[in-house]
Amino acid sequence: MARRAFLGALAGAFLGAAAARAAYAAFTRRPPIGDAETWDRTNHRGEPITLLEGPAFVAGAGAAAAVLPGLPVRVRAAVLTAVAGSGALGAYDDLYGATSSKGFKGHLSALAKGEVTSGAVKILGIGVTGLAAAALTSRGPVDTAVNGALVAGGANLANLFDLRPGRAIKVGLLTGAPLLAAGLWRDAPVPATLAALPIGAAVALLPEDLGERAMLGDAGANALGALLGLAASVALGRPGRLAVLGTVVALTAASEKVSFTRFIAGNPVLNRIDLLGRRPVEQAPGN
Repeated sequence: MARRAFLGALAGAFLGAAAARAAYAAFTRRPPIGDAETWDRTNHRGEPITLLEGPAFVAGAGAAAAVLPGLPVRVRAAVLTAVAGSGALGAYDDLYGATSSKGFKGHLSALAKGEVTSGAVKILGIGVTGLAAAALTSRGPVDTAVNGALVAGGANLANLFDLRPGRAIKVGLLTGAPLLAAGLWRDAPVPATLAALPIGAAVALLPEDLGERAMLGDAGANALGALLGLAASVALGRPGRLAVLGTVVALTAASEKVSFTRFIAGNPVLNRIDLLGRRPVEQAPGN
C-alpha cells in the first residue's frame, strides 16, 4: 500500500509548514542575530524587505526534521547537516557578504588572487557540508561524491533563482513535486518524507515571499536547494542522480553567461509561472 509513504509525506509537509510559520513569527519579534534592521534589505523595486524568511525556513525545516517520525538516524542526521550547514553559510553571506565578486567565476578568480570573499567561503563550506550530509546516506566514495555534489549544487542553484518574489520557491516546488510523486508511487516513506519536508516549509512561507514582505535570501534558498538535492540523492538511482546533477551543472554554468531573469521574461510560459501570485509592477504594497 502507498499508505506509509502518504503518511510520511503528510507528516513532513505539515510539520515543515507549521515549524516554518512558527519560526517566522518568532524571528519577526526577535531576530536570531541583531535587530530587525540587521536583516532589512531593498528588493528589486527599491522597496524595503526582510531576509528573516530565510532563517525561518532553516529553523523550521531543521526542527521538523528533528522530530519527524520514521526517519532512520543517519538520514535524520544528514537532513540536519544539510539544512544547518547551508543555512548558516548562507546567512553569513547575507549579513556579511560583499557584492564586488559574483558567481563561481568571480569568487574563485578573487580567491586565486589571494582575496577570500564571503562567497568563496560559502562555496567551499557548502561543498564540505554537502559531502558530510551525503556520507551519511551513501554507499561508497563514488556515491558520496555524486550525492555531495547534488546537495551542494542544489543549494547554489536555488540561490541563483532568488531574484524575484516567489521564484526560488516555485522552482523548488517544481523540482520537489516529481521527487514526492516518485516516493508516493513506490510507497517509499523516507524519500517521500524528505521531498515533502522542504515543500511544506516553502509553501508556508510563500505568501510572505509573493507579498514582497520577505525573501529567502542566501540562507533560505541555499537550505531549500540543499534539502531537495538530498531528497534526490535518496530517491533516485545512480542514472537519475547523474542526470539531475548534469542539469544542475549545466544551469549553473549557463548562469555565468545568461541572465535567468531575462530568459524567463522572454519565454511566455515561464514568465506566466514567474508572475503567478505576484502583485503588478505598478501596485504599491498594501494596495
